Amino acid sequence: MSRRGKPFKQPEPEQGVVRDVTSDGNGVVSSVDGKAVFVDAALTGERIVFQRRKSRRRYDEADLLEVLEPSPHRVTPRCPHFLTCGGCTWQHLDAEHQILAKQHSLLQAFERIGGVAPAEVMPPLCGSSWGYRRRARFTAKYVDGKDRMLVGFRERLKPFVAVMDSCETIDPALSALLPELQELIGGLSICRRVPQIEASVGEAETSLVFRVLDEPSASDIAAFADFGEQHKMTMLLQRSGRESITKLHSAEAPDKLYYSIPDYSLRIEFSPLDFIQVNHEINLKMLQQAIDWLQPRRDETVLDLFCGLGNFSLPLARVTKQVTGIEGELLSVQGARANAGLNNIENAEFLVADLFTAELQEPWM
Repeated sequence: MSRRGKPFKQPEPEQGVVRDVTSDGNGVVSSVDGKAVFVDAALTGERIVFQRRKSRRRYDEADLLEVLEPSPHRVTPRCPHFLTCGGCTWQHLDAEHQILAKQHSLLQAFERIGGVAPAEVMPPLCGSSWGYRRRARFTAKYVDGKDRMLVGFRERLKPFVAVMDSCETIDPALSALLPELQELIGGLSICRRVPQIEASVGEAETSLVFRVLDEPSASDIAAFADFGEQHKMTMLLQRSGRESITKLHSAEAPDKLYYSIPDYSLRIEFSPLDFIQVNHEINLKMLQQAIDWLQPRRDETVLDLFCGLGNFSLPLARVTKQVTGIEGELLSVQGARANAGLNNIENAEFLVADLFTAELQEPWM
C-alpha cells in the first residue's frame, strides 16, 4: 500500500457518531470494523452519514454526506470557498469552540508525543476571527481548461489552485486584490511563469513579491509598476533565491515594512520574506502575557532563543538589564540588530547559533 493511501472501491454509506475532532478539523468516528475513520468537517457528538474514500494502514478517510444530529456549535461557514479551498478547515465550528478544540488537540499532542501534561492550563488568547492574517502566499497558475488565470490557495486534498475571488481570513485589502491580481498576471507575456506571490501587510505599506521563472518583458514591467502605483503597494520581483529580490518600481517605496509595539514604544521593521507573527492583535497580547508571567526586573538578564527579528527580545530589553537573542539565520540576526539600533536599544545583543545542536556550555548560556 502506498504511504499516501490509495483510493478503493467506493463502499456503501455508513452511519456513526463523532467521538473527537482532529487538529485539522476532521471528525473521528470509530467504525464497526474497529478502524478509526476521519470524516471531513464533522464535529464531536454529531451523528452523521459518511462514505469512505481512501484507506490507510491505521485509519480511513471519508466524505461527510449528511449530518443527522448536528452539534449545537455547528455554524454556516462564512466563506463560499470553504472545503474547496484548502486554506481553512474550521469554519463550520463557532469561533469560541474552534479555539477550545485546537487547545484540546495541543494538550493531546503533549501527552501523546511528549508524555507530559501541564499542571495548569491558562485561558487561550483570543482576537478577531476574520481578516486577521497579514501574510499570505498565493499560488498563481494559468489553467488552459478554464481559459483563465487563477490566484489563490491550493484546493483541499488536491494539487489544483482553488477558484476564488476573496478570502475571509487575510487582511481585507489583500482579499480585495485577488481578482485584480488574476487580471494582472493573466495579461503578462510570462503569465505561465509566475507561480507564486508573497503578500505582506505592514502598518503603513503593503508589499507583493512575484516569483518569476522567466524575465518579464518591458510591457510586463510597466504593468507591474502601474499596478503598484495604482494600489500604493511596493512591487518586487524574485528571480531565484531570496537574495535576488529587487524592488520593481518607485524608488520612494520603502525597502522595509514595519509594525509597532505601542506599549514599549517599539517599531519592528521586516522584509517581505522575514518571519513575523501573522496575527498582529494576538502578537501584542502574547507579548504582554509572556512579560506578565516573567515579571522581569531591571537587574535581570534574559536569554531569548529563536529570537527572530527581536519581537520578544526588544520589549524585554525595555524592562531588564540585558537581553541576548539567539537565532539560526544570519539575516534574522542582522534584522534584530538593525531593529535594536532603530529603537535606540543598547542593552540587547543578537548572535547566530544552531539551536538544534547547541551545548549547555555555550558562551551565551
